[in-house]
Amino acid sequence: MENELIRWFRRRLPTDRRLKVGLGDDAAVLDLADSPDCVLSVDLLSDGVDFVLAEAGPRRVGRKALAVNLSDLAAMAARPLAAVVALLLPRKSGSRIAREMYEGMLPLAEKYGVAMAGGDTNSWDGPLAVSITVLGAAGARGPLRRSGAVAGDLLAVTGPLGGSILGRHLDFEPRVAESLWLHNQVELHAGIDISDGLAIDLSRLCEESGCGAELRADRIPIHDDARRLAASQSGPAAADPLDHALGDGEDFELLLALPREAVEELRALDRGNMLHVIGRCTAEPGLRLIGADGHSKPLEPRGWQHRLDE
Repeated sequence: MENELIRWFRRRLPTDRRLKVGLGDDAAVLDLADSPDCVLSVDLLSDGVDFVLAEAGPRRVGRKALAVNLSDLAAMAARPLAAVVALLLPRKSGSRIAREMYEGMLPLAEKYGVAMAGGDTNSWDGPLAVSITVLGAAGARGPLRRSGAVAGDLLAVTGPLGGSILGRHLDFEPRVAESLWLHNQVELHAGIDISDGLAIDLSRLCEESGCGAELRADRIPIHDDARRLAASQSGPAAADPLDHALGDGEDFELLLALPREAVEELRALDRGNMLHVIGRCTAEPGLRLIGADGHSKPLEPRGWQHRLDE
């Protein structure tokens, strides 16, 4: 029953000094006295779209649900503060699913200092859905946005891309620590997390910044998962590893625009390996891909988009 589940939450969720009022009231009260800019993000995940519960299990699903929100905070260089969780549970085994999902979230919450501030639970005869809202605090430089890139900026990613559907989309590490360190050490102009695919997320950053971009195909780091996925496919619809790196999505690496001097500063600090420089921003609109032979061609902003009927 719901009351028993709430009592379990109250016993299991750790206390946090920032939570003046936590689980048990109609709303939580969070002390934000030392956080001048509060950054908020929400994500909704559902069985059959973002995960397959029967294959992944509730713990991995719970971890992913929190991790995708932390990735959004990382994209804005915000320090995580708190989260509220809304669960739409299948009636059958719903209480067990909820408890296991929280067991998947809590280690990640502890690692990144996230106060689990409460939320809501509901049940129905349909599949599992989970929505998490996270709050974060911007640093001294303010939140990193998509809109600050300028022509001449270098484009860089924090890790290899492609093939996340083989399992990495459930178990990835949000780039919170990397984002906070980079934003504190060097000048970053713009950022976005690669949730829907490198090409489409780059197009969104460029649209907000009013610029274009060109990528070097031979500099895009390709994950071994992308190579394995490409090797397992055949037929006219099969994609090569680079195609997977450009369009698969759910890599949850960061795509950053930064001045050339910032990259040189990182190299001087012996931290140049934190980023893979893959291209640059251009004054001309649109995306282009430069092949190993130097030939340039338009790059379609492909990636994952939810389909909505009129």
